[in-house]
Amino acid sequence: QVQLQESGPGLVKPSQTLSLTCTVSGGSITTSYYGWSWIRQPAGKGLEWMGVIAYDGSTYYSPSLKSRASISRDTSNNQFSLQLSSVTPEATAVYYCATVVAGTRYLEVWGQGTLVTVSS
Repeated sequence: QVQLQESGPGLVKPSQTLSLTCTVSGGSITTSYYGWSWIRQPAGKGLEWMGVIAYDGSTYYSPSLKSRASISRDTSNNQFSLQLSSVTPEATAVYYCATVVAGTRYLEVWGQGTLVTVSS
């Protein structure tokens, strides 16, 4: 059974780059069954899909992030990562990594989430 665990700094200063890693266990990030997504949820607001990295390394992002987001992977450690540049306090949110079933929008397995606060 696939399990996901987010890790990274809980506090980032404005204008800096937010960096998070998702460690995958119980399955390979190169499987064609899943894509690997990042989603965030600010307090009191809905979920926002940020982007995905597919089994072949191709990436897709939400247009709302205006090229500030980058998702990469480390196949040797079975991890994928998110970088979000030039953050503002509005980026404060719980960040989740999740699997998405290939060819669908179904987010099947979620990490527990990690709170990132953007503040000076």
